[in-house]
Amino acid sequence: MQQKVFIIKLLLVTCLLFTGLMARAAALPEFTDLIEKSAPAVVKITTSKTITTQGSPFGQSPFDQHELPPWFPQPSPQERHSGSMGSGFLISTDGYIVTNNHVIDGADEVNVRLHDKREFVAEIVGADPLSDLALLKIDADDLPKLNFAKADTLKVGQWVVAIGSPFGLDYSASAGIVSAKGRSIGANQSQYVPFIQTDVAINPGNSGGPLFNMDGEVVGINSQIYSRSGGSNGLSFSIPSDVAEEVVAQLKDGGRVERGWLGVMITDVNRDLAISFGLDKPVGALVNDVEPDSPAEKGGLKPSDIIIAFDGEEVLDSGMLPQLVGRVAPGTEVDVTVMRNGNKETLEVTLGEREVKGGVADAAGSKKGGSLDRLGLKLDEIDQRYRERWKLDGGVLVRQVEPNSPAADTGLRPGDVIVQLGYDEVNTLDDYEALAASLPADKLLPIRFYRRGQPMIRTIRIENE
Repeated sequence: MQQKVFIIKLLLVTCLLFTGLMARAAALPEFTDLIEKSAPAVVKITTSKTITTQGSPFGQSPFDQHELPPWFPQPSPQERHSGSMGSGFLISTDGYIVTNNHVIDGADEVNVRLHDKREFVAEIVGADPLSDLALLKIDADDLPKLNFAKADTLKVGQWVVAIGSPFGLDYSASAGIVSAKGRSIGANQSQYVPFIQTDVAINPGNSGGPLFNMDGEVVGINSQIYSRSGGSNGLSFSIPSDVAEEVVAQLKDGGRVERGWLGVMITDVNRDLAISFGLDKPVGALVNDVEPDSPAEKGGLKPSDIIIAFDGEEVLDSGMLPQLVGRVAPGTEVDVTVMRNGNKETLEVTLGEREVKGGVADAAGSKKGGSLDRLGLKLDEIDQRYRERWKLDGGVLVRQVEPNSPAADTGLRPGDVIVQLGYDEVNTLDDYEALAASLPADKLLPIRFYRRGQPMIRTIRIENE
């Protein structure tokens, strides 16, 4: 009798376990239909570019960190070829493709390979470094395409699927869940994107590929991973579909993106700061500095203000502010609520435009008009702030650097202060313009500048004109 009871109990337990396993299996999503329908609209992207470097005829020059004297043998330019791989996806039947800006940045040629093995040389319609998005166009019709999902439908915990070319392996699929939304991951070029964080396996080559919801709609564009090894560690970041739609529409319309610009340097508010400023909790963005002649300065913002609301939306941390500002059109008047001296004040600020030219963000905007010079630079006089902060007697401030120019090849960036060109000092714009106009072509010359207060010296060469 006891044996029969034991057998019956064992059968019941086995049935319950089997039923539980079946129920769990039934709850897991099925990805096959989604992948079969969506993969034909995903593309593989390869790029190529030629890089020119300066090489000394004697290897490492003893004057690399100093001025090159006229008698020292001048280095000759050396060329090398490089390329990159990434992914993208079609958003129209006539060949418009979305990918990451960093996939195609600086490329001499962009090649697109479709699911059916056809290959095309793509035109770069426009690129936006601040969102890390680019729009390409190939000459083809009747192509498969993908649709963007509505951003407000995405929830943490939702299943998502990525398709791309990790390590060049075509049309690889991986799945996971949404781990978080609205991530600000700190990099200066990413401050305008509230990233989607997932645990989907993303690796080099997935960049620019689509992230799908279970309806086969694109909820994000895979952009970055956090990893010490360079491979997937279960922490990947995608650009939300609503950001992508806005950026793509502007790139398609005019090849560039217009963003609001406030002109402040900000940091997070910690618990102690919150208490000292009369806040109940650490929220908002603390203003460290205000750009001279910026919308913020004109609107009355001051260092030590804590911005707690922008255009009617609460600012929870400093990472939110660039995202909120960047999504408002230049020229728009907005309310900015600040905590100042323990009191709440609301200021009216008319936003300027955040300039992004040649793939480089110009945070302050040039006060001096005109085109780029023969070195590929747009410059401005330095103000008193730079003189005092870096203890400079003179110099000119780099506002813009043209890609593939002598200045870009040298490594100059917006924000650098040039104090010497050739063998002569640069104190004013007039000094610089006179020297730049007289520089001989195809000769390597020293250029000395300050970057974040640190002196640097490199060489620059103007090609034969």
